[in-house]
Amino acid sequence: MFFRRSTVQVRNEGGLCDESEKLYPSIGASPKEHVLQWSFPSGASVSFAHLEHDKTVLNWQGSQIPLICFDELTHFSAKQFWYMVSRNRSMSGVRPYIRATCNPDADSWVAEFISWWINQDTGLPIPERAGVLRWFVRIGDAIIWPDSPQDLARHTAPNEDGVEAPIPPKSVTFVPAMLSDNRALMAADPSYLANLMALPTIERERLLGGNWKIRPAAGLYFQRAWCQVVEAAPHDIRWMRGWDLAGTPKTESNDPDWTAGTLLGKTPDGRYFVADHRRDRLSPAGVERMIKNTAEGDVRQVAISLPQDPGQAGKSQVATLTKMLAGFSVRSSPESGDKITRFSGFSAQAEAGNVFVIRGRWNEDWFTALESFPEATHDDDADSTSRAFNALSRRRR
Repeated sequence: MFFRRSTVQVRNEGGLCDESEKLYPSIGASPKEHVLQWSFPSGASVSFAHLEHDKTVLNWQGSQIPLICFDELTHFSAKQFWYMVSRNRSMSGVRPYIRATCNPDADSWVAEFISWWINQDTGLPIPERAGVLRWFVRIGDAIIWPDSPQDLARHTAPNEDGVEAPIPPKSVTFVPAMLSDNRALMAADPSYLANLMALPTIERERLLGGNWKIRPAAGLYFQRAWCQVVEAAPHDIRWMRGWDLAGTPKTESNDPDWTAGTLLGKTPDGRYFVADHRRDRLSPAGVERMIKNTAEGDVRQVAISLPQDPGQAGKSQVATLTKMLAGFSVRSSPESGDKITRFSGFSAQAEAGNVFVIRGRWNEDWFTALESFPEATHDDDADSTSRAFNALSRRRR
């Protein structure tokens, strides 16, 4: 069995099913597409399935699967993995085994599981430990790692005769690999390296550098040194004002979110200019006045992007604002993905030197807020910036 977290991932272009169609027919396998399975002349079969929810593993009660493969192990929960380990058994004569691939994720259970193979200071694999076999037993939720398999003999459980006997240990190893090890991909698609180099710092360090310790932190997604402060923007430019909405005024006893609006422009050659940023803590009525006054102050060619919160209240708010902004180019959409993912596109362009900032009194507040993302208490400035960027990137010229 090959597992991915969702069926969509199994069927994606270039995914498990696509790759199997290139390989298995050459050795006489016949497909059963309705069940995502291949049957071989020997009587063996290979199937593809998902484990979308933790409870999905219960579908495999009673199964005997001599080979289990996990594609992107960090996408699965520890509960799913260890339950499926219990299904890794067989009377077929094939010695049961498990294989898994993954990309680094410092916050996953996998990072702790393979920590012996990783330098805890640098986050990079330790070369001399690559492929080294280790033995363990898992009792309850605790994994016991000895120096040798013999050291595990004191951990016992009743055998088939009811006699206490040592628990048979399991072995595991970790084999790190870099893009340079995939010579076939490098030869077929040399531009893939450039794609990875263009990623924001966190994703680039994980996917290209193989770093298992790097996490989102202030200064990793934005630094003011990446941007050049200029006096004016070019004439041939498309503008977008992105908003992040709040509706609670500031008092002595609270620290509410900001309503923030960022004006961002894109030139035909792919440069981005941040021309204005404003924020305030206002009542719902005050937020409406702020948005209307800002739109009146911007030139008519500025498009406006509003977030739509889920639920009826969010729809009503957007409907009210859209009606109020009659005559302006205004669009709304729900937020998709987490805040870091939404900000990553702008972050990558900034780090590449493609973001320019028009000099203004708002510069310092905006720079400080973005440099503090995602650890700051408030991320409204980053949200309005990423909304403007993503809306601008989707909008046709």
